[in-house]
Amino acid sequence: MPPTLLLLHGFTHTGASWEGVLAELGQRYRPLAPDIRGHGAAGAVRPVTLAPVLEDVAAATDGPFALGGYSMGGRLALHVALALGGRVRRLVLIGASPGLADPEERTARRAADERLAGELEGLTIEAAARRWARTAVLADQPPDVRAAVHADRLRSTPAGLAAALRGLGTGALPSLWGRLGELTLPVALIVGERDEKFLEVAERMAQRLPDARLAVVPGCGHAVHLEAPEAVARIIDTSPAARLRVPGRAAP
Repeated sequence: MPPTLLLLHGFTHTGASWEGVLAELGQRYRPLAPDIRGHGAAGAVRPVTLAPVLEDVAAATDGPFALGGYSMGGRLALHVALALGGRVRRLVLIGASPGLADPEERTARRAADERLAGELEGLTIEAAARRWARTAVLADQPPDVRAAVHADRLRSTPAGLAAALRGLGTGALPSLWGRLGELTLPVALIVGERDEKFLEVAERMAQRLPDARLAVVPGCGHAVHLEAPEAVARIIDTSPAARLRVPGRAAP
């Protein structure tokens, strides 16, 4: 039986956002790409908080598995790996962060997330999707990626997304910067060349993780798995060397 690969999507996405990567991987893994609470088919599931999400992931499969995550899903993947110990054999993190280490910064972010959640609740899902697409880190996505992501966001509801932002947002979850040294499993950090903010975060993470490899994908922004799914699939398969530059979408 092929090894299990469990993939966690980003905020406003669903498990369908991994389809491009899974198509590139073919039959080499047994893939699981669930909708996280507050999103897609799990949009009405409550509560949308860390503990039940960790339980959902733990119950998704028996035995060991490889774990990947993008953005919010990458932050959750770090929590999963720490909670489940040896069941997670390796991590693949795309545009991910361990959270905010400064308590005051985290408090301010939580307040900002609460304001945004309230705004989302007053919108249609079409308007909410377009509102989130204007986020600075996502604004430069290629047109084909932007269209696919918009269609994926329409699978959710404003109420579900607001609940996820309140319960799983950067301000809501504790910082894991001080616990990265506990993760002795192999970790692949994937970041787009244009994603300067998260490239800096990934470089800092690589210094603290005992067995980390950083892959910088040329021409890509924050959502590398959507812009260059073949590159992400290759990294999942090969566990790249210390700083690997792999073929990706040509820079505009």
